[in-house]
Amino acid sequence: MTKSVYSMTGFASASAAPTPGAGATGAAASAAGGGVTVDVRSVNGRFLDLSLKLPDELRGLEPALREMVGAAVRRGKVELRLSTHADVATAWPQPQSEQLNRLSRLESTVQSWLPNARPLSVQEALNWCRIGAGTERLDEVALEAARSAIDGLREARAREGARLVDILTERIARLRELAAQAVPLVPAVVQRQQQRFLERWQEALSSAGAGSSLSAEALRDRALSEAASYALRIDVAEELARLRAHLDEITRLLAAGGELGKRLDFLIQELHREANTLGAKSSVLELTNVSVEMKVAIEQMREQVQNIE
Repeated sequence: MTKSVYSMTGFASASAAPTPGAGATGAAASAAGGGVTVDVRSVNGRFLDLSLKLPDELRGLEPALREMVGAAVRRGKVELRLSTHADVATAWPQPQSEQLNRLSRLESTVQSWLPNARPLSVQEALNWCRIGAGTERLDEVALEAARSAIDGLREARAREGARLVDILTERIARLRELAAQAVPLVPAVVQRQQQRFLERWQEALSSAGAGSSLSAEALRDRALSEAASYALRIDVAEELARLRAHLDEITRLLAAGGELGKRLDFLIQELHREANTLGAKSSVLELTNVSVEMKVAIEQMREQVQNIE
């Protein structure tokens, strides 16, 4: 089964609001009046690097959120920001008598052990009532919003991954064209060089005249031997064969999908190696130009591969 290719770049956002139960009143109803927004974004990275930005009342969700992100994302620098919001009319809950009684008992217990502890302020008491009421329901809403946002991030990374595959496919086609251009250049160069060797040895034979110790046939054989040695030095058939093999493997990986960023990065290095060897062996302008064009296309591929999961 073919899998998607995922980019490490993406963004998604999701919001959810709790629905108060039929019997919810006071603080519980106030807690239900708010909601949660989750923003999650990712960029490329060698490993999974997760950063969570959570409000104090939802710190307990960190393990669940880490597990949720880890199940959906394998690589990349990911930031998940969770924020709570409430309607203006319900921003502060109506404290209930049982809440205040419990808070008073807790404060008395603390002060009996820590006489220097300062008394609670009104705002601190209201915050405690707001956090204490409906927290479990808010946790569920936060996890629901986080699931939606992470699903959205994965879809965004898949869409971006599909665009990367299209770009890489175009570059692969370009490299195949360049390799095809290089194939007939080498025999033509060898033939020209062979002709030059023969002309030089013919000139040497004419200059030496009858006093030469070498026959014309011997000089011709030496010229052909030099040309054959030259042909071996500039032969790039092996480099082109390896380059095509690497392109075939990249094409296979892109078709299979999944987590392939690291393997593609290695293959891009191998492509660079073959293009550099081709440039080092080129002794004519045509092959040099092919090598330069290959390096440009490979560098463009490398930039895109760095964004693949």
